[in-house]
Amino acid sequence: MTGKRSTFLLSALVFGFAFLYVPILLVIIYSFNEGKLVTVWTGFSFKWYVSLFSNDGMIDAAWNSLRIGVMSATLALAVGTPAGLVMSRFGRFKSRTLFSGMVAAPLVMPEVITGLSLLLLFVTLEQLIGWPAGRGVTTIVIAHTTFCAAYVAVVVQSRLAGMDTSVEEAAMDLGAKPAKIFFVITLPMILPALLAGWLLSFTLSLDDLVIASFVAGPGSTTLPMKVFSSVRLGVSPEINALATLIILAVSVMIVISSLLILRSERARTRSMNQTTIDT
Repeated sequence: MTGKRSTFLLSALVFGFAFLYVPILLVIIYSFNEGKLVTVWTGFSFKWYVSLFSNDGMIDAAWNSLRIGVMSATLALAVGTPAGLVMSRFGRFKSRTLFSGMVAAPLVMPEVITGLSLLLLFVTLEQLIGWPAGRGVTTIVIAHTTFCAAYVAVVVQSRLAGMDTSVEEAAMDLGAKPAKIFFVITLPMILPALLAGWLLSFTLSLDDLVIASFVAGPGSTTLPMKVFSSVRLGVSPEINALATLIILAVSVMIVISSLLILRSERARTRSMNQTTIDT
């Protein structure tokens, strides 16, 4: 009975991973296809990568998405970290329920509603104060920061909730100021969560299509918008080449972030062990 259960679990695991990663593997393989049809292999070639880098519209859209992703993730980290700290460390305070609901609202709000409401907001602000003057990269960054900050707040709150506060309390007993405690003790301990929140925000910004379509303007086309408009006319092997490069970049970022998190965890473990020995 145990053997049959193990075989079933292994089969389910293999099927699940195959369902997730075989399509990605096919995209990578067919990015090197010489023919124009993406489902018929005719030979190995790098021609579509050369064609991709010659496509100025696609390259401009990719750079727009990267710039927007970096700015949105950084701003979301700056906004979401204090929000997560408030929800985790400030206990019950007046209007906490309202504050928590406002922070979590972008997580459950349909993207169409979020995009439409932000579009109306930007149009109203432009009419009242003249800013933002039109829609472009700035409005997309603001829109992406709005919903990415919610994800950062949740990640940071979860990390703070599971963190031992005895070190911070000991520092307070020794007379350390709250600002110094945060930057010297709390911030290094939640660094893996901050890194995870930044990467999650960057990925969400890079992947967003619906909200960006509402708040984008001329000259601010993002990569998902460009790919979507291209795919409607038929899938080009250039899209496979582009997807392969994105997969490679994301894989490198995951490896680097995993190494940084592992090093941080090892440093924290050594510090705790040293503290135990000294005690």
